[in-house]
Amino acid sequence: MASNDSAIADTFPRLLIRNARLFGSRPSMRHKDLGIWQTWTWAQVLEIVRAYAIGLHRLGLKRGETIAIVGSNRPKLYWSVMAAQTLGAIPVPVYADAVADELSFVLAHADVRFAAVEDQEQIDKIQSVQDRLPKLELMLYDEPRGLRDYDHASLRSMDDVIADGRKALADDPQPGVWLDAEIAATKGSDPSIILYTSGTTGTSKGVVLSGERSIKAASDTVAFDKLDEYDVALAYLPIAWVGDHYLNYAQGLVAGFCMACPESADTAMSDLREIGPSFYFAPPRTLEAMLTRVMIRMEDAGALKRKMFHYFLGVARRYGERILNDQPVPLTGRLLYWLGNLLVYGPLKNVLGFSRVRVAYTAGEAIGPDLFAFYRSIGLNLKQLYGQTEAFLYVTAQPDGEIYSDTVGPASPNVDIRIADNGEVLFKSPGQFTGYFKDAAKTAEALTPDGYVMTGDAGYFDDKSGHLKIIDRAKDVGRLNDGTMFPPKYIENRLKFFPNIREAVAFGDKRDFVTVMLNIDLTAVGSWAERNNVSYASYQELAGHPLVYDMLARNVAEVNRSLAADKMLAGAQIKRFLVLHKELDADDGELTRTQKVRRGFVAERYAPLVKALYDGSSEADISTEVTFEDGRKGVISARVKIRDMAPASAMENAA
Repeated sequence: MASNDSAIADTFPRLLIRNARLFGSRPSMRHKDLGIWQTWTWAQVLEIVRAYAIGLHRLGLKRGETIAIVGSNRPKLYWSVMAAQTLGAIPVPVYADAVADELSFVLAHADVRFAAVEDQEQIDKIQSVQDRLPKLELMLYDEPRGLRDYDHASLRSMDDVIADGRKALADDPQPGVWLDAEIAATKGSDPSIILYTSGTTGTSKGVVLSGERSIKAASDTVAFDKLDEYDVALAYLPIAWVGDHYLNYAQGLVAGFCMACPESADTAMSDLREIGPSFYFAPPRTLEAMLTRVMIRMEDAGALKRKMFHYFLGVARRYGERILNDQPVPLTGRLLYWLGNLLVYGPLKNVLGFSRVRVAYTAGEAIGPDLFAFYRSIGLNLKQLYGQTEAFLYVTAQPDGEIYSDTVGPASPNVDIRIADNGEVLFKSPGQFTGYFKDAAKTAEALTPDGYVMTGDAGYFDDKSGHLKIIDRAKDVGRLNDGTMFPPKYIENRLKFFPNIREAVAFGDKRDFVTVMLNIDLTAVGSWAERNNVSYASYQELAGHPLVYDMLARNVAEVNRSLAADKMLAGAQIKRFLVLHKELDADDGELTRTQKVRRGFVAERYAPLVKALYDGSSEADISTEVTFEDGRKGVISARVKIRDMAPASAMENAA
């Protein structure tokens, strides 16, 4: 395994050199461009990155300076990260879908002089806020389309920068000698990258990670999941998210595996089927969307095919988990499961792109037990992890054979976890951040006196399994006026387990009862509407349809029954709900770029609806400003209905 000598490679440039030596002819990166998969070996990537680094140096990028990386998963953007690190500069990835204001905040806060961007769209966004970025001098672009008539005084093609570096190396060996000295001069403790938090609870913070700590953390998990140079991962997660930098970039360099970039975000799922990764990560909402599409297609299949599908899903529910864990199963069960794999599970995994997946993870939100059980029952080794940017991702992870849908696993290798007196989860980890960029005060606030990081999440260790359970954000756990505990995220996640519900926002702290706002899942509810001859002209019309309210009322009632069975939460049942007239959107500030609800912002923005939920109104008017894909603003107005719910009893749940 490649991780054996990663101890001496304490920076990513040194790992890249090691990989070119050990796996020179093996694939390092693949990218689908114009429908064709292109491949670069580790030796080729090293040559490109060295030339790119020399080109950046000739443009003036210096050790310790920052360079923004803006765009989707493309080889040249990853090479921009590598080239910057080779010079001792610090890459600062930014979400590709960030609006201009968000982008300008990060670029200004990080003091960037250079920005490596994907295409015209990102250049236009940056230029629209250029007056807020006095330090920005130069943008390097990957895709030249649409840029011919632009003023190129502050623009350079990445291809030209790489070509300039190659020429410099060919004309004179001195740049190469100088670069080797720069790589040798970089210490493992130096800043390797700055990743900005999603800003769920406020302004984003720049999390500074060192190469040495990042590589230690990645080495532990590479060994934990037995990853090596023969594995393949699909790099479709946002480059600016810690998940991509850890799961794909850091683990890829430590293990030496191949990272495949999809043609675009729109083709990621079809590219997943083509590339057939062996290591895969997906948040619960992605797995839910995949299953929803499968179930919708099965509704349109013939009666015999539907009957066979559902029969073998029943077989999978009975025997799949035990077979996956190598537990005893009756011979008839093994034969039925083998037949089901031949007729249903194997073809289904092939359609989804999971045929070769050996290890799969999900994280970010709680996953519904039925959804989790479905994927594991058909033979996908799906596990859960819990992580944070400040930990360089992994805090816990489920080992093979110890998988529970309601826990996130024990502490990851070499991670120490303890629970504070107030229930907050604290940790120390090998990949632990070195601090927040330009914010010593916030760094001090995030740490205990003895160096543990305060996660802000409330949790406890399960007595039966010893695994960690996460309840909610510690500061979000509130109380109703009668003293009942109110964990909003727990209630929201229970609601989002239903495929009809895409998003939920719960209210109740310091109030007499719990209420929720819901977003429908347009794919699932739209399919239901088509099958039930429910006509609609827009999302708003479908969301407000009485039959949709009836369907969601049944979902809410089921959640209430599950809450009634819990003595601590029986009083936190949902008394009233409404269905929002628009989808919550990151462009409107309602979600973070990692798709987490900004609960405080939503409460303020929809204050008239919150008021109506608590004053007994049966409906309320609301006008909301929205941001369209092209950046234009508009207003959506609606009269939103409110539905009352009867409480469930513990006896009713038992019945």
